[in-house]
Amino acid sequence: MTTTLLYDGSLNGLMTAIFTIYDRKIKLPIIALDSREQNHLFEGTELVITDPDKAQRVWNRFNSLCEHQDAHQVYCAFLSEIIGIENTIYEYLKMTFTAQKAPGGDSANSTVLKITQAAKMVHQEKHRMEGLVRFHLMDEETYYVHIEPDFNILPLLVSHFKNQYTDQKWIIYDLKRNFGISYDLETVQEVQIDFKKARGQGGVLPTRVSENSSDVASSGGFRNSTGLRINSNEINYKDLWNQYFNSAYVKSRKSLKLHLEYVPKRSWRYLSEKYKEQ
Repeated sequence: MTTTLLYDGSLNGLMTAIFTIYDRKIKLPIIALDSREQNHLFEGTELVITDPDKAQRVWNRFNSLCEHQDAHQVYCAFLSEIIGIENTIYEYLKMTFTAQKAPGGDSANSTVLKITQAAKMVHQEKHRMEGLVRFHLMDEETYYVHIEPDFNILPLLVSHFKNQYTDQKWIIYDLKRNFGISYDLETVQEVQIDFKKARGQGGVLPTRVSENSSDVASSGGFRNSTGLRINSNEINYKDLWNQYFNSAYVKSRKSLKLHLEYVPKRSWRYLSEKYKEQ
């Protein structure tokens, strides 16, 4: 009989589920994300309570048996959020524990191939987003941008933007997963924003700037499509960037097919130079 272990969606939760499998010698386990919509647990289904200590024991053991690149690939595969990736990761760790060595590089193995392919997609999305992000001035000193990536790449973006913008305070927010990261010139931390509350209190969390001049607010700032106030200086920054974009753009060399290959239309919402084309 199979035993389904429901976990909370975190890496610690997944590692706790794997610890439980070994600790209780569960023979036919299935790990699944807890939807939190179930009123009761069916027979053979158990809810895993995340335990950071147990999770760390599993991850440390795995890490000691593999190269850094192997562990990083597993982490990236986890961030892909592909349905069933939890069980692929469990199989990968199981092979590692059995052989006392990670099977990384064995492309003939279906489990290794799935991990490699998932990690590759996550890395591609990470690099794509690094080139597309356009920060907007939220107040006098903090820059903000929101994203909706296909995969949970926000944890992978921290190092890049911390190194690129060391002298600026910024927030990158993942609307799809409702959490963000902020940098205050010293530390990076996770944040959550109540957008409904911010809107009700006249918050300054910018999204897309309206092109309509009637949207100019009496406070001196612009109102965007969500009704949130935007620092009027932000319009100047956008204008400067758009002027540069227009001056560098050579119409005679326009290739829509090539352009869409490098900058898919789904990415245009992040680019200020594309607002008029959407």
